[in-house]
Amino acid sequence: MTDHRVLSPAQLLAVEQIETYGSHNYHPLPVVVESGSGAWLTDVDGNRYLDFLSAYSAVNFGHSNPELVKVAVDQLAKVAITSRAVYSATYGPFIEALARLCGKDMVLPMNTGVEAVESSLKLARKWGYEVKGVPEDLANIIVMEGNFHGRTISVISFSSDDDATTSYGPFTPGFVKVPYGDLAAIEAAMDANTVAILVEPIQGEAGVITPPPEYLPGIRELADRHRVLMIADEIQSGLGRTGSTFYCEQVGVVPDLYLLGKALGGGVVPVSAVVGNADILGLLKPGQHGSTFGGNPLAAAVGLAVVRLLETGEMQRRSRELGAHLHRRLAGLIGRGVTEVRGIGLWAGVDVDPSLGSARSICERMLARGVIAKDTHGATIRMAPPLVITVEELDQAVDVLAECLAEAASERPLASVTTAV
Repeated sequence: MTDHRVLSPAQLLAVEQIETYGSHNYHPLPVVVESGSGAWLTDVDGNRYLDFLSAYSAVNFGHSNPELVKVAVDQLAKVAITSRAVYSATYGPFIEALARLCGKDMVLPMNTGVEAVESSLKLARKWGYEVKGVPEDLANIIVMEGNFHGRTISVISFSSDDDATTSYGPFTPGFVKVPYGDLAAIEAAMDANTVAILVEPIQGEAGVITPPPEYLPGIRELADRHRVLMIADEIQSGLGRTGSTFYCEQVGVVPDLYLLGKALGGGVVPVSAVVGNADILGLLKPGQHGSTFGGNPLAAAVGLAVVRLLETGEMQRRSRELGAHLHRRLAGLIGRGVTEVRGIGLWAGVDVDPSLGSARSICERMLARGVIAKDTHGATIRMAPPLVITVEELDQAVDVLAECLAEAASERPLASVTTAV
């Protein structure tokens, strides 16, 4: 077996360039990717890897998806960027299709997920002042501990992650943080100036944490009763990842605002959006919010093609059926180097027995065997393969994980092995 961790001169050169001239705001796995197709990535030496990360769900429909690439290339030959200073031919069809997919009236297009989050915060405050009647500058938004919504100043102002917050203050006020999954804490935090509740239906960065079944319906009820907005950040959980278009669907909840990104760009271009009804999005007037690139012709063309893929239901079905298989296989590893498995659809958080080492160390072992997965918070491996993956490829990746866990166990110092008495 070729050990993919042994970097060739070509890979070492690329790594040296990146480490020398690039800001060290990431800690990449030791592989230099050159191309991708479907569920596979290929490095500069021709080694192939099963992608079990999908760029944090940005590549739900596979690398170099032929339909999406064709749309992008065709649009590039016409026009890519105009800014919203003029109307463009692809923009209208895209936002109409996305609004219909979400069951909402209007779309505010942006580029990255955190831009969608920031936009929703502005919209919630504007709605609070102009519709609910909250006194100016007193609006507050309830957020959850363990959240991940991005890394802009306002968003890290309510982060629980020390790495994201240390040395970046002062922070933006107006946020009240409560434990994730705790409805009573949300209600206790509400006051007359609360304008919104912002929640990830499933917390991805925190380790693929799925809340109790009553949680999201309970937030919807609290929001209605106290006249506040429910904002669902489905940037990772949405667009097929969990077996439905949105995870909120699975618990019968319709938020006031959907936040979308990552997969909305089809793994081709950055596309994000806030989707809601006219009573909220209609509050924006010219000059009050914008983006040079948001809703550009190229992004709109690709975004429309993504919506068309989702309209058939095929991707959602694949996620449900293949996800059930994935979770059955992963459950079989509990007690064999895995302490817990969480998630739904083609999305899993796998907790590694700490006696075997860190999740990062297991991911590095998996990389050596041709599977790319990513750790989070020390002990958890996140798994989110493209929705186009096959059963055989899923089995291959889980088999590799099992081999890596067994290898780590065999190397464990005797002092760490406990003996039943």
